[in-house]
Amino acid sequence: MDLFYVLPHQLDLEHARAVIDGEEFHHLARVLRCQPGDVVPVTDGSGFTAELVVEAIGKHSIEGAIRNPRTVPPPETQVTVALSLLKLPQRFDLFLEKATELGVTRIVPMITKRTVSTPDSGKIERKIERWRGIVLSAARQSRRFHLPELSHPLAFREALRLDGYDLCLIAHESEKGFPAFEPAGKKILFLVGGEGGFTDAEVADAVEAGFTPVSFGESVLRAETAGIFAVALVRARLLAEADPSKRL
Repeated sequence: MDLFYVLPHQLDLEHARAVIDGEEFHHLARVLRCQPGDVVPVTDGSGFTAELVVEAIGKHSIEGAIRNPRTVPPPETQVTVALSLLKLPQRFDLFLEKATELGVTRIVPMITKRTVSTPDSGKIERKIERWRGIVLSAARQSRRFHLPELSHPLAFREALRLDGYDLCLIAHESEKGFPAFEPAGKKILFLVGGEGGFTDAEVADAVEAGFTPVSFGESVLRAETAGIFAVALVRARLLAEADPSKRL
């Protein structure tokens, strides 16, 4: 069964109780036809996980008892992808879904010189809410105990000032190779441009800010594919690691 998410206010750990409502309730009650007595895996998206023994199903919520609670530590290796907003919303949606499945830690929508679609300030909250729904659905399916952080859109220069990373990489089609890459246990930031990629000036600014330009291969990838590839690249490298805590 998929993993389901409960908000902190829906958990009563003192009395070992929980409530599921909203979209999670709809999926459980209307799609999976959950019944009293069923056992549902739940998490708060921040590492807490347990089993919910369903006791009552109402019109808008499911209630039950919590058992076997435990805390799952976050992966030691963390990947952030700052991806330019794209002209076609469904392509950015695809990136959100697949990057979440692959284990991305943080997603930063970015506005670059060549960004075609810039969000209207009056509509951005609704857009972010829709993005969160996509991330939540993908995290549920892939059974993630730690939900990715979804940032508000940042300008390119703001993305350059993101700190706390061990590796800062910018994908650019003019590069010919990829440097020695040991991601295990590190915090990694990828910058990925949109349609048309980054300008030479943006790449120069990124290098000055400490970023290393890298190639994702000879063929030019669509922006959403490049963003997905960045997370998959780290995941593939970590599969060879003996310590599973370092994996995505």
